[in-house]
Amino acid sequence: MKNIIDVVLPIGIIVASFIIGLILRKIIFTSLARWAKKTNTQADDIIINELNRPFILWCLIIGLFFASQVSTLAPQWIDIVVKIIVVLGILSVTVFLARTSISLISMPNGRLRRYLPESTLTQSLVKIFIYAFGILMILNTLGISIAPILTAFGLGGLAVALALQDTLSNLFAGFYITLSKQIRVGDFVKLESGEEGYVVDIGWRATRVRMLPNNVVLIPNSKLAQSVITNYYFPETELAVLVQVGVHYDSDLEHVERVTIEVGEEVMREVKGGVPEFTPFIRYHTFSDFSINFTVILRAKEFVDNYLIKHEFIKRLHKRYKEEGITIPYPIHALNYTQEKVDMQKVT
Repeated sequence: MKNIIDVVLPIGIIVASFIIGLILRKIIFTSLARWAKKTNTQADDIIINELNRPFILWCLIIGLFFASQVSTLAPQWIDIVVKIIVVLGILSVTVFLARTSISLISMPNGRLRRYLPESTLTQSLVKIFIYAFGILMILNTLGISIAPILTAFGLGGLAVALALQDTLSNLFAGFYITLSKQIRVGDFVKLESGEEGYVVDIGWRATRVRMLPNNVVLIPNSKLAQSVITNYYFPETELAVLVQVGVHYDSDLEHVERVTIEVGEEVMREVKGGVPEFTPFIRYHTFSDFSINFTVILRAKEFVDNYLIKHEFIKRLHKRYKEEGITIPYPIHALNYTQEKVDMQKVT
């Protein structure tokens, strides 16, 4: 009878811990989910969701621990089982912390994202740090000295650094780009070499930029850090849209200005990507060979919107100028024969 109890009791404790875990998870996480819906932040939803995953495992680990304490196993086997339980506990907590951290970094408009912008590089570094810390704790639990390991890593790291200078240069350049926040994932940038597009990701070695034709340019991080780059999303996404226009010398410039601004205001209100509250304006600047030239200043919500805004503005302005009798002259060159003292008879 005693032998049966010695076998059944540990199994009963494990089964009971599993059943209690299921009940507690249902009660606790249902209440936490209701509370999370009342808050404005998504951080609590992420943490609750990640806690829900390993909760049953943690209950089983607790059950295994108590089951080992009441079992009739030899002390050395109990010690091994306890160490396995602790290792499983540390490993599960490490995975939980890594998953939660990555989810919080990826959370839109999250506070953590202000300090660690979302990218493959930052996510990988966070994972490496958390898993390395967890592994060191596991080794320490198993009685393995970590001092020689750290020393070996230090010496090995020096050798690796010398062999992988280019790779490490790209790594640290990517880390600098990420933390400086001057180029962020999602920004629209233009390189000094002419390529332009959206920053898709900042990785270990290269930054991926998706161009408007939908192909991707891979730029080594070290080269990107040294390049002259225009970031159309920094410090904000809105930007001025400049359109060059020329009218005939006989035009009434006050009338031209009034008509042009009216068309610009119409485009700002009706065209997608325009800024309705912005009042367009013009600036005359050049007496050219055949026209008086000026710049029309419009505004777009982001860089790619400027294409449609220019398209619609030019179409509507051309139509309105025709209606108002405003002439956009063709390029011409006039020859003043009198000034040049040309013999008209010889010419004819």
